[in-house]
Amino acid sequence: MKTEMNRTELCSARVSDMLRLFDNHDPRLPYYPLKLERVLEGIPEYPLPAGYHFENYVSGDRETWIGIEKSAKEFSTREEGEQAWQRYYGGQENELEHRMFFAANADGRKIATATAYYDIANTDDGVNGWLHWVAVSREEQGRHLAKPLITHVLGYMRSLGYRRAVIPTQTTTWLACKVYLDLGFRPVPENAETSRKGWEIVKALTHHPALDEFEEADVFAYTKADLNV
Repeated sequence: MKTEMNRTELCSARVSDMLRLFDNHDPRLPYYPLKLERVLEGIPEYPLPAGYHFENYVSGDRETWIGIEKSAKEFSTREEGEQAWQRYYGGQENELEHRMFFAANADGRKIATATAYYDIANTDDGVNGWLHWVAVSREEQGRHLAKPLITHVLGYMRSLGYRRAVIPTQTTTWLACKVYLDLGFRPVPENAETSRKGWEIVKALTHHPALDEFEEADVFAYTKADLNV
């Protein structure tokens, strides 16, 4: 237990150090697609901080969703958000009423979002749910909203009958990878091989104990000029 606690503290210290150099959504990092998975049993519970509550999607929330994702740097422009919406949710808005969730603040403003969805490239098999487009507005980041939102959506995903959750992400959102690993997600074996260098980058940035099988990449070799290190 003491050893594990020390490793947890080491991971937290490493992340604090890296956040001084890299943004939590940093395009300077080499891009590798990452994919994680976990079974939908034993999902931990994280309550929202005081003053926040969950709300479901309602008609008209497309603009809210685009605004949150753009604030979190998922998109550079509103047009990119429109394109993503059409690709993933266009024509399926009726499903979002019971799949897309938001965290809202005390003023009732929706400031974070995640969706219990499925792989849009294939038919929904009812077994493998996909956690889609997790984002917290920039001004609300650091307020412990991500884990409560994610676990809330995973619990709902399980109530829909899904038995496994998959999360697609990327190295440029490395801090999100740490959150997923903290929640029991692990690299999909095939992705661990095809994007091994990506996982080595995440290992270097986080020192996460769940990534013991990976070496640590020299992330500074890519960005020394930008970081002056």
